[in-house]
Amino acid sequence: MERAETSNERAAVTGCILAGGLSRRMGGGDKSLRTLAGKAMLQHVIDRLKPQVGAIVLNANGDASRFAGFGLPVQADLVEGHAGPLAGVLAGLRWAAENTPEATFVATAATDTPFFPQNLVSRMIEATEGRRRIVLGHSGERVHPVFGLWPVALADDLEAAVREEGLRKVLVWVHRHDNAVVDFPVRKVGEFELDPFFNANTPEDMAIAEKLISEAA
Repeated sequence: MERAETSNERAAVTGCILAGGLSRRMGGGDKSLRTLAGKAMLQHVIDRLKPQVGAIVLNANGDASRFAGFGLPVQADLVEGHAGPLAGVLAGLRWAAENTPEATFVATAATDTPFFPQNLVSRMIEATEGRRRIVLGHSGERVHPVFGLWPVALADDLEAAVREEGLRKVLVWVHRHDNAVVDFPVRKVGEFELDPFFNANTPEDMAIAEKLISEAA
C-alpha cells in the first residue's frame, strides 16, 4: 500500500496543465474542451491532477475566458510564437514562483491525456531523492517530456535557453541538468492495452478513450 501524501508534500508541488497546442489533428480549436464521457477532457485531467498537488495553473494562449468554467488561473506563454512545451513549463515555473512560493517543483501534465497515473507526482518526488532534479514520465519504450517534475529554481536557466538560444527541444535542456525517469506500466483494461500516457489527438482517439472509460467503469 502506498503512503498517503501529506498536505505539506502536496503544497510543495504546483500542477501545470499544458494546453498550448494548436490541435491540428483534432481539426483545430481546443481539444481539451471536447466532451469525453459526459465532461470536457480538460476536466478529466484536472480531476486526476488536483489530489496530487497543492494548486493548479492552466497554461493556455488566446482568450482565457473560454476556460472560465473550470475555476483555474490561466497563464499564457511568456515567449511569443508558440515555442512549444518548454514555453509552457517556463510559464508554469514563473506562475508558481509568484503565486505559490511554498512550491519547490512544478508538475506538468498534458490536457489530452485523461488516464495519466494517479500516483504520478508522488513517484516523481520519490525519484528526486531529495535533490533539485528534473523527473520525466516513461512508459513502454518512450519518455514523455510533457509529463515532468521541474524544479522552480531552474526557471532562469530555462528562460535563458528558450529566449536567448531559441531552444525548443525539451530533452536537450533536460539533459543539461540532473534528471531521472520514472516508468509507469502499460495495463490491461478490458480488451485494450492502456498506456497511462495515452493521448487523444484525433476523433478516432476520442472514440477509443470513450471505450476505455466504459471498460474501466
